[in-house]
Amino acid sequence: METLQTAYAGLTLRNPLIVASSGLTNNIDKIKDLEKAGAGAVVLKSLFEEQILDQADHVLYHSADYPEAYDYVQNYVRSHRIEEYLTLIREAKASCSIPIIASINCYDNGSWVSFARDMEAAGADAIEINILKIATVLDEKPGEYEKLHTDILKAIKNAVKIPVTVKMGQRFSNIVAVVNQLKANNADGVVLFNRFYQPDIDIHKMQFTSGTVFSSSSDFSNTMRWIGIVSGQIPNLSLAASTGVHEPEAVIKALLAGASAVELCSVLYQHGNGIIMQMLTILEEWMQSQGFKTIGEFKGLLNFKNVPDQSYYDRVQFMKYFSNRD
Repeated sequence: METLQTAYAGLTLRNPLIVASSGLTNNIDKIKDLEKAGAGAVVLKSLFEEQILDQADHVLYHSADYPEAYDYVQNYVRSHRIEEYLTLIREAKASCSIPIIASINCYDNGSWVSFARDMEAAGADAIEINILKIATVLDEKPGEYEKLHTDILKAIKNAVKIPVTVKMGQRFSNIVAVVNQLKANNADGVVLFNRFYQPDIDIHKMQFTSGTVFSSSSDFSNTMRWIGIVSGQIPNLSLAASTGVHEPEAVIKALLAGASAVELCSVLYQHGNGIIMQMLTILEEWMQSQGFKTIGEFKGLLNFKNVPDQSYYDRVQFMKYFSNRD
């Protein structure tokens, strides 16, 4: 009989489908519904560092006559928001049997170490780090952006005993080297990839606006490529595929490329929680048709190391597509 159980970042999941950090996981009722729908784990909606600061600034704007209140208000807002988050962790752990992964979304090293300790104390099974920053500073030395990731990881790993994963973006000159550094600094897992805010320009109003919110299935090819390349060169590291997982077949492809799990977000907003069971059913039927009893039997079977022609993963394919075209 087939089992969909998988090991990810030191956690045992009943299946490889993780609900990503989002508005889908920001209250206990939604989390309970996701567990009932079949999710293998959930990542709680991140508490954004800049969100705390923006909220404090909003309160202070209406208290402009009392500048001495700044530190008090900022500390109060921060403590209140963090306590709300910790309460959600406690409620989720009390109500659900699936792993509850807390999420830190920050853009500098800040004071998130104490927050990570609080998450652990509240009962979180693991912590996922999202680093909300892109390299845009002209005089920033090459490598500083990468170093920020390892610095934050090291600080949090030194503070907690539960697993810590890093959800990283794609804006690196050498993704494999960055993941290798994260592993060297004891990351328990890496999620490929984080989806940053997408800007757009309204040419009629002459102002910036929000761009496309959701990922699409066309984004998955790049995710699958890097899961395959990284898993083939950096063994014994848990990877989760994120961005572009919209069809059940994409789940199977991600696992074949070397992922231990996949994170779902946009597809749930667009199709509802029922898509989880559809994906699991098709995964189980595919395993049965191929004669696989466990995910471990085929995970990474087609990664960069195991395919006979590694050019399937690199840009040589471009030449194969277009070399005979005028």
